[in-house]
Amino acid sequence: MKRAIFPGTFDPFTIGHYSIVMRGLKIFDELIVAIGHNQSKKTLFDIEKRKAMIEQAFEGEKRVHVSTYDSLTVDFAQAVNAGFILRGLRSVGDFEYERTIGDTNRILSGVETVILFTEAEYAHISSTVARDLISYGKDIKAFLPPNVVL
Repeated sequence: MKRAIFPGTFDPFTIGHYSIVMRGLKIFDELIVAIGHNQSKKTLFDIEKRKAMIEQAFEGEKRVHVSTYDSLTVDFAQAVNAGFILRGLRSVGDFEYERTIGDTNRILSGVETVILFTEAEYAHISSTVARDLISYGKDIKAFLPPNVVL
């Protein structure tokens, strides 16, 4: 069985994230959306709310699981017996960072990183932009996956 994790802070989980997971299901038998604790980020939603939102998005999809972790991503991948880390790239700026982390993870553990390019219609969407819009009272429904309500 090919199992992968899709790690991130997901504050909030956007339609872009959702698209990566759905496309990842064409490659992997099982995907774990892994919500990491990141002390360097100030989040808008607590981790349980983020987990609930992601579970809403994938309600009925038995091959997607949602979990939280507070460790190195690669250590979490090994703990859940995932041989792959799935990542999405929006821009060239994301590439160098993802390559460095992916190479390091493979050297440390043998866990491979698989990168999918974000679909063009979602490339402008980020959790940071969504949080900013929320803070100004804007409706971000178009930025969220189906079934997700803030």
